[in-house]
Amino acid sequence: MTEMKKSMALFSGSVNPKFAEEIADKLGVPLGNIKLEKFSNGEIYARYLQSVRGADVFIIQSIAGTQVNDALMEVLIMADAARRASARTITAVVSHYGYARQDRKAAAREPITAKLVANLMETAGINRVMTIDLHQGQIQGFFDIPVDHLTALPILADYFRSKNLENLCVVSPDVGRAKAAKKLSDMMNADLAIMHKGRPGHNKAEITALIGDVRGKTCVLNDDMIDTGGSVVAAVDTLKAQGAADIYVCATHPVFSGPGLERMANLDVKGVVVCNTIPVPVEYQTGKIKVVSVAPLFANAIKNVYDNGSVSELFDPDFAL
Repeated sequence: MTEMKKSMALFSGSVNPKFAEEIADKLGVPLGNIKLEKFSNGEIYARYLQSVRGADVFIIQSIAGTQVNDALMEVLIMADAARRASARTITAVVSHYGYARQDRKAAAREPITAKLVANLMETAGINRVMTIDLHQGQIQGFFDIPVDHLTALPILADYFRSKNLENLCVVSPDVGRAKAAKKLSDMMNADLAIMHKGRPGHNKAEITALIGDVRGKTCVLNDDMIDTGGSVVAAVDTLKAQGAADIYVCATHPVFSGPGLERMANLDVKGVVVCNTIPVPVEYQTGKIKVVSVAPLFANAIKNVYDNGSVSELFDPDFAL
């Protein structure tokens, strides 16, 4: 019996095609041909215009943007189409995992939507999920399939090391981000400060305490995402009030909903550094907002998965979020 020849097939959703193209270029594999349309009533249609029978299919999509629900449905429909077309495996390469903040019941009669999304992906036929800097690492446990959880922290650390900044202090905007901030501070040989954040309502934040000395220091405020920017503005105000010298902001996911983009563009800081997990309008990338790419990281992870190699070897062996 002849051994079945493996084949890799990369397909992009509609949210972040440039990101998918960068991954494909790095891998030396062309993006596959797929027809994605929306009917006049809003329903989504997907059809692969090439055979995926026996292929290892990688669906690259960011579950984000003003049409976040459409982005999610697109992944599910693309996965279902690939399964029905006899793909060997289906991996959802999700550069931003939407609904990640709804990961627990914070009040009575609330849903756990991050778990629901995991259930939907598995039901659609997805065999593996690859993502980066989940809001909480425990979301991996919502899946009964393998999850490759990447992180942008080494890439962000490299960026700031290249600037040769002195007297550095990495600041966590809340207690939940403290572990990641500690890892970033170790990479940058920097001090660490931690804030305590309260949320009086959705998309509202107030800083109630700051642990650590930031006076006269160059502060790097790190979070997993920037949404409306309310938390960042509150944190920056607190750092200035405590005597911080220069302030940088960095995050993996530039959600930038509502006033978020304008707030960051006009924020009184040295720079706002984000990754390309979600597209940022080009006209905003020439000023204060700097976008660094995690596409090479995803490309290396996809190659290792396809070759049955190790994903963890892309990071320090003790690194985990």
